[in-house]
Amino acid sequence: MKVVGITGGIGSGKSTLAKMFLNRGIPLYDSDSRAKSLMVESAELRNSLVELLGENTYLEDGSLNRAFVASIIFTDKEKLQGVNSLVHPAVFKDFLLWKESQTSPFVVKESALLFENKSDEFCDKIILVTADLELRIKRVMQRDGVSYNQVVDRIKNQMSEEEKIKKADFVLYNDGGLEKLTTEFENLYHQLIESYVY
Repeated sequence: MKVVGITGGIGSGKSTLAKMFLNRGIPLYDSDSRAKSLMVESAELRNSLVELLGENTYLEDGSLNRAFVASIIFTDKEKLQGVNSLVHPAVFKDFLLWKESQTSPFVVKESALLFENKSDEFCDKIILVTADLELRIKRVMQRDGVSYNQVVDRIKNQMSEEEKIKKADFVLYNDGGLEKLTTEFENLYHQLIESYVY
């Protein structure tokens, strides 16, 4: 079974594109959502995160204290690398189990850090969704209710767009609204179907 990776910087529109594949019946593995779930569901991962970040990592109800974790990992690169070294192997193992249960000719794996965590090595094709930096920042500020500087801090921890463009098989520029992205998706979807189904 083929794996198509979708990635892009924060606010690029990668999740919107991934959902377009899902709406066409292509199985979608959302790495970022699964990572958040596994950080709560996996006792082993929970214990390791508390050991790394401290007791405030989880709230009294057992949910992840996202504000606390974000305040640490987006300002401390060593802590960010530590969290990634714990979470990414758990997500990769979870992805392999999920993939085994799929019957489609190809699946889509969405991940913000596809290149950074070396998941691209396990993808047959990679789609990068990109957009103008200021537009991405504006989208995230509106979506997450965070400040300009908070978005910039997150972006600093991601690989540059230039590097990602060099590594991707397909690059979609999401500067023109949903209609343009939908048109680009349709063209790409048909290319992938022709490659992997016929």
